[in-house]
Amino acid sequence: MGARSGQDFIDSLAQRHPHVQIDGETLTQGGLHRHPAFAGLARSYAALYDLQVSPELKDTLTFTSPTSGEPVGASFLVPRTYEDLVKRRTAFSTWANHSFGMLGRTGDYLNSGLMALSEASSWFSESNKDFGENLVRYVETVREQDLLTTHTLIPPQVNRSVAASQQAGGMLAARVVSEDDNGIVVRGARMVATIAPIADEILVFPSTVLRNTPEDEPYSYAFAVPLDTPGLRLVARQPVLHGRGTFDEPLASRFDESDALVIFDDVHVPYERVFVLRDTAICNQFYTRTSATAHMTHQVASRTLAKSEFYLGLLSAMADSIGIGQFGHIQEDLAEVINIVEIQKALIQAAETQGSENEFGVHTPKWEPLNTSRNWFPKVAQRFPAIVRKFGAGGLMGLPGADDVFGAAAEDVSTYLQGKAIDGQERVRLFKLAFDASISSFAGRQTLYENFFFGDPVRMAGALVNSYDRTELTQRVRDFVQREG
Repeated sequence: MGARSGQDFIDSLAQRHPHVQIDGETLTQGGLHRHPAFAGLARSYAALYDLQVSPELKDTLTFTSPTSGEPVGASFLVPRTYEDLVKRRTAFSTWANHSFGMLGRTGDYLNSGLMALSEASSWFSESNKDFGENLVRYVETVREQDLLTTHTLIPPQVNRSVAASQQAGGMLAARVVSEDDNGIVVRGARMVATIAPIADEILVFPSTVLRNTPEDEPYSYAFAVPLDTPGLRLVARQPVLHGRGTFDEPLASRFDESDALVIFDDVHVPYERVFVLRDTAICNQFYTRTSATAHMTHQVASRTLAKSEFYLGLLSAMADSIGIGQFGHIQEDLAEVINIVEIQKALIQAAETQGSENEFGVHTPKWEPLNTSRNWFPKVAQRFPAIVRKFGAGGLMGLPGADDVFGAAAEDVSTYLQGKAIDGQERVRLFKLAFDASISSFAGRQTLYENFFFGDPVRMAGALVNSYDRTELTQRVRDFVQREG
């Protein structure tokens, strides 16, 4: 099959029947692309799939499959050279720019991780010879069928002071409760499966560090199942869109990625879909040993650059629209965002140009610049909505809706809400975008999402410090202290 079109994606949604609970409704009959909570998101994802089959972008977004000869997503390209990393990043950026970086779970994110895991299949086979083969076959299936995957990593947020095995007697977090000749049975829950209602498959991979104890063994696994697997239920959050259309909700109406609680009600997972089982050592090195984290972060850095560039463009347009661009405090804020854009570009370039081959033969971007990016961006991203609010001030309050802007109040809007060189309708349109990027529920969810994208920022900072080799730098200082003359 190879790379899907947008219609292929919509057709697959129509055929699947996940169990989704949302806003008092229980949805089991499929066709989620027509539900108001998911329709805009489904259209946005379909648009991404259309890009990869378009004559103009096909060569940018795909490459020739090594097994089928069909065009497949560039995120599955196994990088062997610097040029391969650049091709992958160019594809990441093309998709990210289409959504201004607002879609955090596009397929290229997890595809990048799957690619790295598959190339490390020999390591998984050390635990069980079948697991490495399972992984290779599964990744090939996802690549050749262009499946959209989501993942869930976090146990229910009940009592973080103890391990999952100690919460409610170990009965809350998803765990392996039994095995038979054909597979394993999983019971319990996990949190925050973003885009789960519109995804084809869910990856249930290791999350927190596990202890090498019998109590943690049932939580030590990695597997994948279709979202409409019997016994799997999704409890989706309320949408942050309100159904008012693209004029009133330009971002939320298109890019609200649903997040869901995932409940495994004795879900049977066939052995051919299991990649790790009761091996805490592999679980604890799952992302680092395979370089999956590096390749996934390469995609994330490309996306967050697109988001940074969006805010720079938005702020510049706002400043122009109301004639504030010449003021010093406005220029200071614009300079801050310019710095963010250029620093992010530099970190990506440093990671690519200093890349090297990992133990499995995969040319991998250098981790330190990417690790810096994923620690730094969540902090600076908090500034974007704050600066938008500062630029817009009272102009972001009391914005009329589309029915008034283009209805009975059109003349008043044209007269009293015009800008320096922009008519009233266009100024309201621009400031509606600013509102959705800074004040709305959508903006709040985006801010929270970026802040905790890779986990607790404090723990991430600790991991950065503990992994960064400072030996030579420390020795320079010690040598200077001992220097005489």
